[in-house]
Amino acid sequence: MREQTRQMLVTLFNALLEGTQPLALDTSVALNSTVMLPLAPFLSSVLEQADYGLPAVTMAQDKKGLKRINELSNVPVPVMLMPDDFKAYSKIKVDNHLFNKENLPSRFKFKEYCPMVFRNLRERFGIDDQDYQNSVTRSAPVNSDSQGRCGARFLTTYDRRFVIKAVSSEDVAEMHNILKKYHQFIVECHGNTLLPQFLGMYRLTVDGVETYMVVTRNVFSHRLTVHRKYDLKGSTVSREASDKEKAKDLPTFKDNDFLNEGQKLHVGEESKKNFLEKLKRDVEFLAQLKIMDYSLLVGIHDVDRAEQEEMDVEDRAEDEECENDGIGGNPIGSYGTPPDSPGNLLNFPRFFGPGEFDPSVDVYAMKSHDSAPKKEVYFMAIIDILTPYDAKKKAAHAAKTVKHGAGAEISTVNPEQYSKRFNEFMSNILT
Repeated sequence: MREQTRQMLVTLFNALLEGTQPLALDTSVALNSTVMLPLAPFLSSVLEQADYGLPAVTMAQDKKGLKRINELSNVPVPVMLMPDDFKAYSKIKVDNHLFNKENLPSRFKFKEYCPMVFRNLRERFGIDDQDYQNSVTRSAPVNSDSQGRCGARFLTTYDRRFVIKAVSSEDVAEMHNILKKYHQFIVECHGNTLLPQFLGMYRLTVDGVETYMVVTRNVFSHRLTVHRKYDLKGSTVSREASDKEKAKDLPTFKDNDFLNEGQKLHVGEESKKNFLEKLKRDVEFLAQLKIMDYSLLVGIHDVDRAEQEEMDVEDRAEDEECENDGIGGNPIGSYGTPPDSPGNLLNFPRFFGPGEFDPSVDVYAMKSHDSAPKKEVYFMAIIDILTPYDAKKKAAHAAKTVKHGAGAEISTVNPEQYSKRFNEFMSNILT
C-alpha cells in the first residue's frame, strides 16, 4: 500500500507540474516539459532514500471534536470492509527534499482516500493491483479531453487503460456521501455495471494549492480508435456542440447533434435488451441517491475506416523506411511505452482482428449487429455521477423552467424525472 501511494505521488506530481495544473511555486525556473521530463525517475530515486515514514492514517473525532490520527501501518488487508474504512485515508507529508529546490517545491502533501475501499473495488472490477500501479506509474500520464464534460481536465495513463480526472472538493465530499452505497451496489451487481468504475481518489497539496483527483477505468479502448463521440443526457434544450468544440480533432457532440444526424446505434435486439436492463438498474440506483445531470458517453469505432487508416500508416512507414535506407522508427502500435520497460501485451494490436477486443479490458464495448449498415464498435458508459439534486440545482431548474417553459426538455430536473427521460432517450437511439 505504501509503495503504491509513493509511486502514485511520483507520476501524478510529475504530470501536474508539466502543465496540467498551474501550481503556486516559489521558484524562478519555468515549469516546462524540458525541465520536468526526467522528474519522475529523479523524484522516485530521492524518495527511495528519504528517511521519513509513510504511515496510513485515519481521522476520528474524539469527545471534544478534535481530530485524532491513528497509525494503521502494518495492518493486514481485512477480509471484509468496516465502517471506518469508508472514512480512512493514507497520507504523505514531505517537509524537505534536501535537493534542487529550484526545480521542485521543498514541501508538499499527498493523500489517498479510503485506500481499503478502493482496493476492494479494483478487485471487484477485475483489476490487479500490480497492473493498476504499473499503468499509473510506469510512465507519466498524458493530457486528454476524450471523456466527460467540455472544460474538464483529464489525464490518461500511458497505456490508455485508466483516466485521471481533476475534480472539485465538492465532488470529493459527494464521493464520500455515496461511496458506501456505491460499493454495496457494485458487490450486488458483481461489478457488471455501466456506472463509472471508481478505482482511487487522491489529493495533492503544494504551497497550499490543493488538487483533487479521481481515477476511473477508461470508457474507450486502449487500442481501437474512437472516430466519433457523444455526451447524451436525453435533453434537447441547449444540447448541441459549440463551434469551438466542433473545431477539435475529436469533438464531443450532444443530443441535438445526434438526433439531427439521424444517428442510431445498431446493436441488435438481444444486445439492446441486455443493455437497457443494465442501464435501468444503474439509473434507478442513481435516482435513489438523488443524483442527476449524468450523461451517457458514447464512442463509435468505425471498423472499415480504422482498417484504411492502418493501411495508410503502413504505407507511410514503408515510404519513410525506404527514404531512410531501412532505418525505421517506432513500430506501429507503440504509443508511449517507456524504453526501459518490458513490452506490454496491450501495445500489440496484431493479436486482434479488425474491430475485435478483449471484453475483460474493454468492458464498455459492444459490437454492431451483423446486418448493421456499417461495421462499428460502440463504447457506452454513464459518466459524471457526482452531481446531487441540491438547492443549487433546484434553483437552476426553476430558472430554466421560467425561461423555456414547463414542457421544455431541460437538463436540470429532479432525479426521478431525469432518470425516466434518460432511459426513454437511450431506448430510442438503440436499434
